[in-house]
Amino acid sequence: MWARVTEFMLGVWLAISPFVFEHAEDNVLLWASDLGCATLVATFACLSYWRPTRYAHLLTLVIAVWLVGFGRFGAASPPPPGMQNDIVVGLLLMMFAIVPNNASQPPPAWFRERAGALFAE
Repeated sequence: MWARVTEFMLGVWLAISPFVFEHAEDNVLLWASDLGCATLVATFACLSYWRPTRYAHLLTLVIAVWLVGFGRFGAASPPPPGMQNDIVVGLLLMMFAIVPNNASQPPPAWFRERAGALFAE
């Protein structure tokens, strides 16, 4: 579940990044994008801990694609630092979203193999 913790931290970073990169106050779309995506990323990461919604983290891929696309095509080239941040965070979220929840556990076959070796002795 370490990937979900990292996704949550990236969601918090997205929430504070408008203040760090000083988005213009009249640019409502940029503020809404960052804060909305931050809320959704953190929510999906937390929902992944609940067994019925354990695959909610895969919805983060949709948000990550939005962040990369919006960061790249939402402004003139080169994008301002706040939108470059969206691109980097989107790419990081893509990497972490495909990590399974139980990635830190060994494969089940290893347990069966070890149990078989114990009974063979």
